[in-house]
Amino acid sequence: MIKVDRITFRYEKHLPLFQDFTWQVSRGQTWVIIGPSGCGKSTMLYLLAGLQHPERGEVLINEKPIPAPRPETGLILQDYGLLPWSTVRDNVALGLNLRQFYGPDGKHAPKDTNPAEQNSAVNLWLERLGIGEIADKFPGQISGGQRQRTAIARTLVLTPDLLLMDEPFASLDAPTREDLQQLVRTISAERPLTTVMVTHTIEEALYLGERILVLKNGVNTVPYILDNPFAGQLSPRSEKDYQQLTDRIREELKGIPA
Repeated sequence: MIKVDRITFRYEKHLPLFQDFTWQVSRGQTWVIIGPSGCGKSTMLYLLAGLQHPERGEVLINEKPIPAPRPETGLILQDYGLLPWSTVRDNVALGLNLRQFYGPDGKHAPKDTNPAEQNSAVNLWLERLGIGEIADKFPGQISGGQRQRTAIARTLVLTPDLLLMDEPFASLDAPTREDLQQLVRTISAERPLTTVMVTHTIEEALYLGERILVLKNGVNTVPYILDNPFAGQLSPRSEKDYQQLTDRIREELKGIPA
């Protein structure tokens, strides 16, 4: 699905965040990227989204390079990215409406659309994410959790095969965050969806990520990858193996050999 092939990336006047860095993600896997601030977590997500490009090497999705954002990739940001002057329903339908003008790849003439099918798809995700009752409200009139559900619905209505999330739950209260974490796990299990998510939180990484990529400050040259047998488990914190894995991640984030 994803192949990051010997990439080097740096911001101007800075040391590289990645140098000859190689990493692969198989179709249908759920990955979490964790690391300290400034280590390149969000940059890696933008490289996968086609919003940034490596200085050397290449990023391939389904064995194809990505010179520009691909229509099958969904990106969910921490600040939601909703249009404040549009209702929840209109925000969810935004991508579908844009495709009527530019086509699914942003270049070619669009195919004829069926308004009934489009409305049905929007209604499906409004109800699926529990925001049907607020469909006619504006983002400023709803809670943070409802805004994030709207952002998720806007992405999933486009039927992506790759879902990228940049700390999507960081600003939410604990109950709302846990509810949305469970929702993302459920949707990922129901659909042929590959997911890569960035987080600062070890506990969130262990709940959501089947595999975990740990990045460090400085130049990342070799991926440090952990298999996570605790993904989806609600209360394994008392287990010795869970504590050992947590400690291992903490040590790696501090730069101490595990």
